[in-house]
Amino acid sequence: MAKVGISLDAELVVEVMVLSGTNSPQDAVELVIRDYIARGHRTEARTELTDQRLREIDAKPQDPQGG
Repeated sequence: MAKVGISLDAELVVEVMVLSGTNSPQDAVELVIRDYIARGHRTEARTELTDQRLREIDAKPQDPQGG
C-alpha cells in the first residue's frame, strides 16, 4: 500500500488521539479517515435507497383525479 506523508496541526492530532483512544498519531488519523469514508458510504446507501423508493412511487400508475 502506498503511503502519504502530510503535516498536521499538532493540537488537532492530539485531540483526535484523545477522542479515539489511540496512542499513535498515525492510528488516530487513519481512524478518522476510515470513519469519514464509512460515513460517506452509509450516506450514499441511504440516499440511493430513498431515490430508488421515490422512483418506484413515481413509476406507479396514479389514480385519476377530478370529479
